[in-house]
Amino acid sequence: MEMGMSFFESFGGLALALLGAGLAAALAGVGSAKGTGIAGEAGAGLLTEDPSKFGKVMILQVIPGTQGLYGLVVWFFAVFRMGLLDGSAFDLTVQQGLHYFMACLPMALGGLFSAIAQGRVAAASINILAKKPDDWSKGMVLCITVEFYAILALLASMLMIINISA
Repeated sequence: MEMGMSFFESFGGLALALLGAGLAAALAGVGSAKGTGIAGEAGAGLLTEDPSKFGKVMILQVIPGTQGLYGLVVWFFAVFRMGLLDGSAFDLTVQQGLHYFMACLPMALGGLFSAIAQGRVAAASINILAKKPDDWSKGMVLCITVEFYAILALLASMLMIINISA
């Protein structure tokens, strides 16, 4: 037990908190990059056949990008609560650092996996646009269903961060 605590103490509470905040931004961003890339590849294929569908393709491609934005919001809010933005930063205990780290994990992991899943749904929705253009909005609804879980991850992280006592 003591060896594990000295491991965490060697990093310090602030480092652990920043690691959690950084993971929220980075992993959600990676997920969004992957998700928008998957949708973009499918969209590019359709646009070679019908460039007039660019606007609808772009909407479907952008949807998996929201998780990266949510991750950045969690990062910003966490570092704000740590006092790093207004100069009131203080040495966090290891326990406080772990609180921030754990509070940021829902957005980090939820953002990563939901953005990739949403990118796959967006790519499939581009197939709807290609074959049944009048029904393309049904694909958008399918994408938004995945978005709900990214929002839940954002909510979980934000509620936990709000409740970390200084």
